[in-house]
Amino acid sequence: MGMLFWHGMAMAAWFVPMASILENAGLQAIKPVAFAASAMATILSPLFFGALADRSVSPVIVLRWVTLTSAACSSLVAFAIHNHYPPLVILALLQLQAIFAAPTSSLSGAIVLSRLGTGQSRFGAIRSLGTTGWIVGCWATSLLALDNTPNAFFLSAVLWCVLFGFTWYVPSTPRPTDAITGSANQRPRITLRERLGLDALLLLRDPNHRVVYITSALLAVPFAAFYPYTPRLLADLGFSRISAWMSLGQVSEVLVLLIMTQVLHRFGFKRVVCAGILLGVIRYCLYAVNEPIAVLLGIALHGTVFTFTYISAQIYLAERIDPKWHVRAQALLSLMSGGLGNLIGYLAVGAWLHACEQPQGRAWPMYWGILAATVLAVFVYFACSFRSLKQPNSHSESLAR
Repeated sequence: MGMLFWHGMAMAAWFVPMASILENAGLQAIKPVAFAASAMATILSPLFFGALADRSVSPVIVLRWVTLTSAACSSLVAFAIHNHYPPLVILALLQLQAIFAAPTSSLSGAIVLSRLGTGQSRFGAIRSLGTTGWIVGCWATSLLALDNTPNAFFLSAVLWCVLFGFTWYVPSTPRPTDAITGSANQRPRITLRERLGLDALLLLRDPNHRVVYITSALLAVPFAAFYPYTPRLLADLGFSRISAWMSLGQVSEVLVLLIMTQVLHRFGFKRVVCAGILLGVIRYCLYAVNEPIAVLLGIALHGTVFTFTYISAQIYLAERIDPKWHVRAQALLSLMSGGLGNLIGYLAVGAWLHACEQPQGRAWPMYWGILAATVLAVFVYFACSFRSLKQPNSHSESLAR
């Protein structure tokens, strides 16, 4: 489980300070596109790497080499910013880094879920180790005064290398297809569509699965404003050591993850997700108040919102989909939320912020207020579209109430 911890640290040291680093380097004009690069990578790479991990190579081995490549790319980005490379070159390197980092979340999640067997509902408590790593990564970034310098990307590269080394101590996970198809000579021929992971789209045929995937994508659009523009909001309110303040969201996430199993079993999947979406509305309403205490309370809600929506969706899919599809199912979730949803979101929320620019400053209350209304619209869609299962007769069905 230490794998999740180091993964969280590496991601935090990269993603949380990125907005401040780009602004400090005079690259604020490319910030929306830079964040969109990670979303584009999530569209391009997780399904391919997920299909590879499901059919050809152990997920542990796939994770091992994408982490090493992520470390190299992180270092290249830091070097390019330090040496004032042209913005287009920096964008290209950011895109390259994102392509290899994007599948790491779904791969590490699938590896953990594969070891839980029928106890996927325990994933929440175990996932808290990754969140703890994220918190430590944020604190380390601020403690070393790296919030506004590309040296934070060098720190991320070191942490990716640590994770690379750690994977050598993680036993390789047998591919689900091995147990079903036997030796390589007996396995059915894999089509190009299957190798690219596009067959995962078949999961959308199930009405409830489809609603979960679409809801995740729709939520990602307004939620995309959190990491790029919360640091700017905090800076406007006079905060420093912003990465450390941003970790407040992960503190609440750890606490919620520890009780996630009990919450899901008591209230059911639909009620938990509905609660998470409504808390997302409250978070942005607190942001719209534009006062330090209100904004910090909004940041603290982030972990609960993320856990009740995204982590619940991961557990839901793990308990309802055939094991041979597990990696692709999680990869498709990453594609829909972190890919398609975030791609639209990063570009849209960036354009919306530009529209909220006024001579006297940014109209933060209007900016966050409209985003809160957008989250509320997603709540209406999910509440009306997801069909609760009646008379549950199994552990999996009980979660869908």
